[in-house]
Amino acid sequence: MLKLLPVLLMLAYGYLMFRFSAAQTARHLRENSKPLLDAGLTELARKMAAALELPQIRVNIYDIDAVNGLASPDGQIYLTRGFLQRRTKGEVSDEELASVIAHELGHVALGHSRRRMIDFSGQNAVFMMLSALLNRFLPGIGVLIARGISSALMARLSRRDEFEADAYAAALLVKAGIGVEPQISLFEKLPKLTGSDGSGVPAWTRSHPQTRERIAAIREMAARWQA
Repeated sequence: MLKLLPVLLMLAYGYLMFRFSAAQTARHLRENSKPLLDAGLTELARKMAAALELPQIRVNIYDIDAVNGLASPDGQIYLTRGFLQRRTKGEVSDEELASVIAHELGHVALGHSRRRMIDFSGQNAVFMMLSALLNRFLPGIGVLIARGISSALMARLSRRDEFEADAYAAALLVKAGIGVEPQISLFEKLPKLTGSDGSGVPAWTRSHPQTRERIAAIREMAARWQA
């Protein structure tokens, strides 16, 4: 039991750190957001709520310029002010924003926040154990190698969650009568909207899958459902 104590302590430390960070994030989002009041998006959210047999889906506007959608640790859904401004400019449609809402609902419905808490705790334990082991043979750089390995593991788990949320969103959009085309068209626009296509970033360090991989997965699912 004593041999397992360091590992248990690492897991507990990671758990507490994640809970603290999640609480801080949720509070920050609440304090810097307001409810979304938009007729077009509200109607699309109503259709998705009906498909899920829910009374309503609440969406909030996070007051920042970045183009993004978020699901907070407490299950709230956010679109950034920057995303809505792009809609005002005609760069994205209501249906494309609805696909973002559906994706973030996927993160909530699939319990990705809880899973991320477990993943984060495990990553911390892996990092500490690898650091202690590698430093015996590679003093100085052992910590860097351990950090790279644990970060790559976390990125891989994050990409898995993104694929799952994409699949959930695709199924919900089809069931709600919106379809997957807005989801695909938004992915095609993302590099321009965000100002980055992710090129130059090693694949194993990415927290999100490459856009072409996500589009291919959605099209494959849609084709299978039609068949």
